[in-house]
Amino acid sequence: MFISKIEVKNWRNFRSVDVKLTDTVFLIGPNASGKSNFLDIIRFMRDVVNPKGGGLQQSVSSRGGLRKLRCLAGRAGQGIELAFELKNTSDDEIAAWRYELGIASEGKGRQRPIVKHEKVWRKDELILDRPNDEDRNDRERLIETYLELTNSNKEFREIAEFFLKTLYLHLVPQLLKHGEMFVVKQMESDPFGQGFLEQISKTQKRSRDSRLKRIEKILKRVIPHFEELRFVKDDESGKPHLEMRYVHWRPNAGWQREDQFSDGTLRLIALLWTLMASDNLILLEEPELSLHEKIVEQIPRMLEEARRSRKKAGGQVFISTHSPTLLSDTSISGTFLILNPSEHGESTKVEVPTKDDLSAMKAGMSAADILLPKTSVSIGNV
Repeated sequence: MFISKIEVKNWRNFRSVDVKLTDTVFLIGPNASGKSNFLDIIRFMRDVVNPKGGGLQQSVSSRGGLRKLRCLAGRAGQGIELAFELKNTSDDEIAAWRYELGIASEGKGRQRPIVKHEKVWRKDELILDRPNDEDRNDRERLIETYLELTNSNKEFREIAEFFLKTLYLHLVPQLLKHGEMFVVKQMESDPFGQGFLEQISKTQKRSRDSRLKRIEKILKRVIPHFEELRFVKDDESGKPHLEMRYVHWRPNAGWQREDQFSDGTLRLIALLWTLMASDNLILLEEPELSLHEKIVEQIPRMLEEARRSRKKAGGQVFISTHSPTLLSDTSISGTFLILNPSEHGESTKVEVPTKDDLSAMKAGMSAADILLPKTSVSIGNV
């Protein structure tokens, strides 16, 4: 299942968004254009349905409250509105699910966020429409969505499970290399990769070895003199490690552990592993960071190869970037969302390529050639 459409009103720096999506989505825009804020729309929904301390109240509070979430360009008193359509396959004419959530301020007392409206369609059938009579008789019920409540979401729990499985990866190599030097609490979903080695360790040996071999095959094409990738554990402590062997004149020499890997190599391994390990929705924020341009050029193909190597097909991927190198591959396909902030930064427009843009790309021009100049930065200034 994948998100086939997103509609947003008054979310952070997005006054209004209404876009259709495919299984690969590229968010293109300069720094501070709202790429992270767009990805946070989906992360917010994951937090809402999280049974371990999530829910509407905590999800809003952890982001600074409604005042921080509401778009500055919106009219006073307007709430936030989010809507998602989910399809099982791209060939489906009708969405399997549509979920709408409106959030407003309580307007008195504690100023809590409340459900302004919540609606669910199963195909063309409306199966939830709030506020309902129970809500009107007990307004306290509106501090929670039905989507987050297992006692209330039985008919549409599939939506909650979809958002809950969303993976966000923005690996910070130093936390993985030297985690013992930092007093940083590991987040449950581990977006920064602190528990990446433990995740590999917990994977069944047969699956682990298979994935690492496939990653090794991809890495050999992009890392000079690289020969082998393997997983090992310390004899005494049992601590997991990744090791890479490079060409060396001495037999069995040239091995390095993850604390000797370049930042880019670690990020690349984590990206490939994540794509091979999951057929869920994956959010990748600027995967080109710390990588050499020659490797960045191949990221789209490597990611697609990693996805295809899974036994189970599927899985939607959102990629945020402003890298002309990453977008230079003319074989890239998917949905391109172009983010352009206003002069004062309080709102961002989300645009899609025109018919002429798509025709030019089909004729052999790249997204870097056609789409990046539409942002507020030129390719030469990125």
